[in-house]
Amino acid sequence: MREFTAVVNPTAGASTGAATLLQVARHLREAGATLETEYSHSLAHARETALRAGESGRVVLAVGGDGMAGGIGGALSGTGAVLGLVPAGRGNDFARALRLPADPAALAGILLHAEPRLVDTIEVESAVHPRTVVLGSVYAGVDALANRYANQSRLLRGAASYYAGGLRAVATWRTADYRITVDGEEQRHRGYTVVAANSPYYGFGRAIAPAAELDDGLLDIVLIREAPRRLFFTLMNELKTGAHLRRPEVRVLRGRELRIEADRPVPYGADGEVEAALPVTVRVRPADLAVLAPAPGPQDTKR
Repeated sequence: MREFTAVVNPTAGASTGAATLLQVARHLREAGATLETEYSHSLAHARETALRAGESGRVVLAVGGDGMAGGIGGALSGTGAVLGLVPAGRGNDFARALRLPADPAALAGILLHAEPRLVDTIEVESAVHPRTVVLGSVYAGVDALANRYANQSRLLRGAASYYAGGLRAVATWRTADYRITVDGEEQRHRGYTVVAANSPYYGFGRAIAPAAELDDGLLDIVLIREAPRRLFFTLMNELKTGAHLRRPEVRVLRGRELRIEADRPVPYGADGEVEAALPVTVRVRPADLAVLAPAPGPQDTKR
C-alpha cells in the first residue's frame, strides 16, 4: 500500500486546497493508505517539503493549481520520486492534460492503483532563474502579462480572471520583435507571443497546442504574429477548441531547445507563475518525472 505526503497550497482556488484534499484523503485512508499533510508557506517551502518526502520513498501529492504542480513536479524531476496531483487551483491545466478525474473517489483510485507514468518536463534558464524545472509550458508575451493580471485579481476567479486579464493585456500590448532559436536555427517573429508547450493546455483549459504530448521528447512551439486587436480577441476565444491553428497568424514549430529574445523586456511565465523578463532558454527533459495518472489512450496519440 502506498504512503503519501500531501503538500498543500492553502490559498489555491480561494482556499479550497484543504477542502479538496479532505475528500480524496477519506478514500485513501479507507483503502488502508497512510497520508501525511504539510501546509506550504511558500513555493520554495513546498519544493523543500516535497524533496524530503520523495527521498523517503513516499508519493508526493501536490495539492493546488498549476503553480503548485509545476513547482513540486519540477523539484522532483530527475529524482525518481513519484508525483500525484490533487487539482485545487484556478487552472489545473496539467491535471487536465493527464486526464485526471474531478470525482474524489475516482481520483483516489488512480492515486492508489495507477502505475507511475514517465512524462517530460521543461528546464528553464534565465539571468534571474539560473535553473528552474516546470511541467506544462513557458510563454513569453501578452499571455504572460494576462497571467500576471489574473493572478492579481481579487474579485474574479477561474476562467473569468483569465479572460479579464487577457482583455486588459491585449488592450495595452505593444507588438514585440522576437528572435527565437529552435535547436540552433534562428528565426525572427513579430507579434503577441511565443509559447513552448509540453502540455496541450494553458490559461484555464485553453488548447494552445492541441497536438502537444507529454512524453514525446519534444516541445510544441506556438507563435502568434502581429494582427489587429479585434482579430486577436477572436483568436483568444478559438483557443478553447484549438481552432486558432487554422489562422495564418498562428505557426507551430517543434524542437528540443528554444531560446527566446526580444527587442524590449517582454515578460515570460511558466505554469501559471510569471517569472521575469526575456531572454530565456527552455529545453525538454525527456521521461524525467514519474506521475500517477491514467495510461495514455487513443485520444492522446491522436492529438
